[in-house]
Amino acid sequence: MKDIFCRIIEGEIPSNKVYEDDDVIAILDISQLTKGHTLVIPKEHYDNMLSCPKELLHKVIDVAQRIGQACVSVLGAKGVNILTNVNEIAGQSVPHFHVHVIPRYVAGEGGFQLTMKPQDISDLNLPMLAEEIKKEIK
Repeated sequence: MKDIFCRIIEGEIPSNKVYEDDDVIAILDISQLTKGHTLVIPKEHYDNMLSCPKELLHKVIDVAQRIGQACVSVLGAKGVNILTNVNEIAGQSVPHFHVHVIPRYVAGEGGFQLTMKPQDISDLNLPMLAEEIKKEIK
């Protein structure tokens, strides 16, 4: 079964396009967290960022950057959050790689709060953890 983004890309479901080329489409999110909240989506299906080929990933990020710049210059955003979620546990609700461009206006305004609370790392060996990750990077 096709996911909602595949159906949008194929024209089965209408959307408000911000950008489109042969590889990438960008649409306004139907659930606007802030004015201009945009989803940048590769047309070819990949479950998430980790499975997307680097060349296509670079195109998606390039488009996200350009949309972020437009949100600042045209919509008056004071900044943007550019993010992607990988897998349901990280908040990915559609199993098709996409990047959110979320314009930010005034602190606390809109339906989007991004807060990060560091965990207690007193029991972690950071040098050993860094080595474990470093060994796996290809």
